[in-house]
Amino acid sequence: MKRCSNGHYYDEIKHSLCPHCGVNIDLNLGVTMPKRSTIEDDLSKTQAIFPNASTEIGKTVAKIPTSQHDDGKTIAVIRKEIGIDPVVGWLVCVEGPDKGKDYKIRSERNFIGRSEKMDICISGDEAISRENHAIISYSPKKRLFRIYPGDSRGLVYLNDEEVITADELQVYDVIEIGKTKLIFIPFCSKHFEWD
Repeated sequence: MKRCSNGHYYDEIKHSLCPHCGVNIDLNLGVTMPKRSTIEDDLSKTQAIFPNASTEIGKTVAKIPTSQHDDGKTIAVIRKEIGIDPVVGWLVCVEGPDKGKDYKIRSERNFIGRSEKMDICISGDEAISRENHAIISYSPKKRLFRIYPGDSRGLVYLNDEEVITADELQVYDVIEIGKTKLIFIPFCSKHFEWD
């Protein structure tokens, strides 16, 4: 456990910044930014990683060449370095012990299980494996959601069909894991993307 400057304890493996201190939304950038004091504390880390980074409070950008021929584009600092991991969709529990609860889906792979170590922790259903019962992924390049069976004994169903290999998810698909039924709701799609 790590202790932040405000005295909160948090799991450094699950969170790159203190989740208790909150975040500010910067709608102009379309991303979630850490509080001002957190940015000031982490500026030296950013400068060490990107020595030619241009930094201002509330905004950190770095010019990173993508090839030998630098095209001069300026891109945002790596999301993990500044604590940004924006939501790309949700699962909403419509049946089971955690009925009414929602779960955020993040970009790339999300592991589902009962353990707090999982990206999506469904702790109330004893029929769900502790770790890696299923995986939901979001590909930012293809703007595509998929569901995969995990490496546990438990089965995963998508619209009453067993998931054997990766299946593409569509809006309002029903996912069944253990005694829990979840409705899939995408946020990122052809209409919106975190750029």
